[in-house]
Amino acid sequence: MASGSSFWSAGFSLKRQVRLLAVGFGAVAAAMVSTPGVAAEPEADRQAATRVGDRLESLSLSRTAGDEWKLADVKGADLLVVAFVGVECPLAKLYSERIGSLATSYDGRVAWTFVDPNSQDSLTEMAEFEKTLELPGPFLRDVAAKTAIAWNVERTPEVLVFDKDRALRYRGRVDDQFGIGYLKDAATTQELKAAVDSLLAGEPVATPVTEAVGCLIGKPREPDANAEVTFSNQISRILNRRCVECHREGEIGPFALTEYEEAAGWADMILEVVEDRRMPPWHANPAHGEFKNDRRLTDEELSQIRAWVDAGAPEGDPALKEAPAEKVAGWQLPKEPDLVVKMAEEPTVVPATGEVKYRWFEVDPGLTEDKWIQAMEVRPGNRAIVHHVLVFDKGPNGFRRDFASGARGYLAGYVPGLRIDSYPTGMAKKIEAGSTIRFQVHYTPIGKEQTDLSDIGFVWADPETVKKEVKTVSVVQPAIRIAPGDADHRVSAFKVGALQNSEILCFMPHMHLRGKSFRYEARYPDGKSEILLDVPNYDFNWQTAYMLPEPMKVPDGTRIWAEASFDNSANNLSNPAPDEWVRWGDQTWEEMMIGYFDVAVPLDDKTEERPLEELLSREEKADILLKRMDKNGDGVLVKNEVPKKFRFMVDLLDYDKSGSVDLKELTKVADRVPLN
Repeated sequence: MASGSSFWSAGFSLKRQVRLLAVGFGAVAAAMVSTPGVAAEPEADRQAATRVGDRLESLSLSRTAGDEWKLADVKGADLLVVAFVGVECPLAKLYSERIGSLATSYDGRVAWTFVDPNSQDSLTEMAEFEKTLELPGPFLRDVAAKTAIAWNVERTPEVLVFDKDRALRYRGRVDDQFGIGYLKDAATTQELKAAVDSLLAGEPVATPVTEAVGCLIGKPREPDANAEVTFSNQISRILNRRCVECHREGEIGPFALTEYEEAAGWADMILEVVEDRRMPPWHANPAHGEFKNDRRLTDEELSQIRAWVDAGAPEGDPALKEAPAEKVAGWQLPKEPDLVVKMAEEPTVVPATGEVKYRWFEVDPGLTEDKWIQAMEVRPGNRAIVHHVLVFDKGPNGFRRDFASGARGYLAGYVPGLRIDSYPTGMAKKIEAGSTIRFQVHYTPIGKEQTDLSDIGFVWADPETVKKEVKTVSVVQPAIRIAPGDADHRVSAFKVGALQNSEILCFMPHMHLRGKSFRYEARYPDGKSEILLDVPNYDFNWQTAYMLPEPMKVPDGTRIWAEASFDNSANNLSNPAPDEWVRWGDQTWEEMMIGYFDVAVPLDDKTEERPLEELLSREEKADILLKRMDKNGDGVLVKNEVPKKFRFMVDLLDYDKSGSVDLKELTKVADRVPLN
């Protein structure tokens, strides 16, 4: 396994703090979040910048079809909503769909218009965007971003709401569901809808200005013809080394960076995300370990990008441009896959809203002989809704015991941020003849019904070359119980059992939305220890597999220890419920602490991992079960905290007739309750 990109490939900024401006109808009273060392702009300037209350006197823009649209074309509508969007900005795509769904609620009382100010977006791309998203109003091209500049619009998406007199009454975001590095299950505030509802009711907008968070608009620029750093001579090479693996045609980046025109349009956005060190995505502490997939920009590379953008993003001599490396179309694999297995014959339907429990799909790939896997890739069929996929091989004798529903290992997986690499020479994973392939898929609804048909591709290894078998194992701590508001809750665990005859290939920490940091250590038989990987700022949206330059042979008897910290406070913008207790669970609003890592062992190695239940004492199992189910954190279990199929045990175990079961009472039956 390896590492890579996710829904947030474009990289967006929260450098400016969200500021809410509480205003009356026609007056502005700003509330700024100040930054140390930065002088606050004068009140009058802030008010002028928002342009709330200013009238839209005229507007004339071209449609994607080529004809002209004028403000006068809006007739009979009480309100006009102008949404500034870009065809390649992920947030703009999501919120264009959201606006489309919202538009159906107002029966023509609101006119909806979409404006694209990006210099890099072609009319062909705009037409496809308009058709695919079925926009509820005209899609217009803002040449040279003149309208965006006039109304101080800097990012897409941003919506402007004008009243019947075409005076601006609201500007900012649509809602708070999608943001920088987080994706909530549902919006907790719906500013656009609230503004429209208030205006239609003849009431002032309670919050007339919110900050639009998203992609910087690609505005026209005048390149310096004498610049030393150009796209052709330096920047194309940096992008090929650091970015193009994701940002190319057919890959998961939302826009390609292989051609000058596209890269120049995104120049300001590129500079912002690399200076903030959000791109390329890499979260390992450089003080511990070296990794062959390290994506960090060097200081020289960062300096060159800054110089290029400051010079107006010049192209230079096209003959000097470095072409990107060739790739297999549609795959990250080293060659066309030898076998592709779809999760089902037909796409599955995912509803627009609500909780979607894990879905399982089982397929017989028709393997008549054992196969060794050199590389494999799980491809989500619909990246907008596929949260993650785990794939298991179910052999003729059933599941491998040590998988434990994914907590102890798996055959392959897709998670946000995953990139693919081949196993080292002479090493491969094995799948037995007669095995079926089982997909476990987690979907996240996005407000509109969707379909998905994910698959997995395999590249086989020559059995004669395989000397060692690769296994995905893990350090797991299921006894998670995080108190409301706890900003630094720490848990740790050892891998059950010491390593024998093992070489470590890579590490992949896994937590959910409250994950804060993760660290692996090797505890050697001689008493010494070594930090193998330190991730001080874990990011759920970029779940990287940190690959060692060479397989790391560890002494027999080495134990792997891991520690994770969680932020369950309101300061964690990804936190879905900072006022609730958090326990182990599959859903993203629950938590996990799993330190996956790949090891390679000789083919003749007979060491087998025993199931977790066999390695824990009854008291340890009881403690894990209690912490997992104890919803209010009071140290005892009552019936409504226990899964329905086990609730009868509460009465049976309540020896002291207290109406609840404590740790001592639960210990009596801990062996009968499965941990997974």
